[in-house]
Amino acid sequence: MSDSLRVAAIDCGTNSIRLLIADYADGVLTEVDRQMKIVRLGQGVDSTGAFAPDALARTFAACAEYADVVRAAGVERLRFVATSAARDVSNRDEFFAGVFERFGVEPDIISGTEEAALSFRGATDGLAALDVPGPYLVADIGGGSTELVLGDADGVRAAESLDMGSVRMTERHLHSDPASIEELRAATKDVDALLDSTVVPLSEARCLIGVAGTVTTVAAVALKLTEYDPAVIHHARIAAPLLLDTTSWLMGSTRAARTEVPAIHPGRVDVIGAGALILQRLHDRLADGLATDELLVSEHDILDGVALALASE
Repeated sequence: MSDSLRVAAIDCGTNSIRLLIADYADGVLTEVDRQMKIVRLGQGVDSTGAFAPDALARTFAACAEYADVVRAAGVERLRFVATSAARDVSNRDEFFAGVFERFGVEPDIISGTEEAALSFRGATDGLAALDVPGPYLVADIGGGSTELVLGDADGVRAAESLDMGSVRMTERHLHSDPASIEELRAATKDVDALLDSTVVPLSEARCLIGVAGTVTTVAAVALKLTEYDPAVIHHARIAAPLLLDTTSWLMGSTRAARTEVPAIHPGRVDVIGAGALILQRLHDRLADGLATDELLVSEHDILDGVALALASE
């Protein structure tokens, strides 16, 4: 067996910042540590075009904690990727400087296409053992954007990043508690228009694979978990009727009702309804073409894709 290489991948999105430390040997990635913190870096970005000072403060505090973890673990290679929220902000230099101060590396502001490809690589690594029919559509519903990537065992066929996410759609449309019929109708119209415009041929998908916090939270609620359990979530299959019931409840419930659900992280309580709406509308587009009408959930996503790419450089 060859010597292992310890790598760290950090993904800073609109809503959360996540860390994966893993060992790589003989083509296999073995998880050492995986953490997630809700920092809401993208708070207000859709309307202001800049990171809010308190959002930067939350993010830098999380970065400092992660930097300590990375140093203690003896990581040999590290990559920090930032996605939707950091692409076009006016004060991104301040963000860059804060990350560099804590990690000694600058964040890579990756394109939506690269983000999608990395998510696909992470989500589909090891999928062959499950005998899942392709092509697969991997959907990464984030806070500011949703990455859609269609591919199979031979790799990516088409990918696109759409400007719709749980935080963005909540800030644009879902202001009441619970969301009103008119607000949900407006959000649905927005999501449907973006899905209509995608260059990804959704009708070719035979399996829908959902990754990242929105999807894994929906799965945890659907499975009635009393606490979030990654081992149960990873490769869970959520049948269409259960998926519809769960997303509909999340869209129509109050924040107080969602707070009472132990599987929902407190930082997702106010935005999970919009994320559920995006997932529901996407599934509805694919339902007729799926080999089995269900959602396959993966705990592995862009973090794993970044770690695999970093280790195999």
